[in-house]
Amino acid sequence: MNTVNLIGRLVKDGELKYSQTGTAFYRNTLAVNRKFKKDEADFINLLAFSKTAELMGNNLIKGGQVGIEGHIQTGSYEKDGKKNFTFEVVVDSLTFIGKKKEDDPQGFSANAGGDPFQNGTVINDKDLPF
Repeated sequence: MNTVNLIGRLVKDGELKYSQTGTAFYRNTLAVNRKFKKDEADFINLLAFSKTAELMGNNLIKGGQVGIEGHIQTGSYEKDGKKNFTFEVVVDSLTFIGKKKEDDPQGFSANAGGDPFQNGTVINDKDLPF
C-alpha cells in the first residue's frame, strides 16, 4: 500500500499551471518537522491535479499549514547525459489547517490559532450534552 499522511507548512507560494490538454496541476514544497530533532525539517515536493490543484493554488500561501494525504511517486529523467531521480507526494486529499489567502481571521479550521470565544459566546454547564 502506498499511502502518505503529512502535516507541515508550505515553503513558498505554489505554482498553479495548466497542461496543453487543460488539466490543472499544482506544485509546491511542504516542510515537515522531524519528530525527535528539534528545529529540523524534511522538505517534501508536492504535486496535485485537477480540482485539488485549483483548490490548493487558489487558497494556499507560503507559511500556511496544511494536512496532506497522498501517495509517493518516483521518476527519472536525463539531463546533460546524467540521470536524475525525482521523488514527490501526489496529493489525493488535503485538510486546511492554517489561514486562507484572503486573511480570513477564522481560516479554514474551527480554531485557526485564535480564540473561538472571541465573539463573546458564553457556554454554561447545562448547555453541554454530558
